[in-house]
Amino acid sequence: MDINTLDILQLIPQRRPFVMIDRLVECDDVNATSEFLIKEDNLFCKDGRFLEGGMMENIAQTCAARIGFLNVQNSGEVKIGMIGALKNMQFIDLPKVGDKLTTKIRVKSEVFSVTLIDAEVWCDDKMFAKGDMKVAIV
Repeated sequence: MDINTLDILQLIPQRRPFVMIDRLVECDDVNATSEFLIKEDNLFCKDGRFLEGGMMENIAQTCAARIGFLNVQNSGEVKIGMIGALKNMQFIDLPKVGDKLTTKIRVKSEVFSVTLIDAEVWCDDKMFAKGDMKVAIV
């Protein structure tokens, strides 16, 4: 399965206008990277900036895409997840409309249906957010 040819909607349960990632760039058992171009009509944009809630959802959807990709590879189905907790979340700045975010997650642990990840949200060489997120699969 070629990650570059997959439609992101095959990997995540969210649907437009609530999709906060455009594509999964890389994915393995521990790491995943997504890209997302911020558009002016995005639900989480205000005064030309992409808000904190949008970055949190972008991280969560990167987690969902990782799990979806791994499940699809094993002939499984895309599952619904929920943000269970945030820890040490820092928002350094708010990206602008037109910025392309690169979000990187790394799995710290997985126990049953709960995954703990650390995440970073970047645009070019500037970090916009970082922190830990716990995601629970329903």
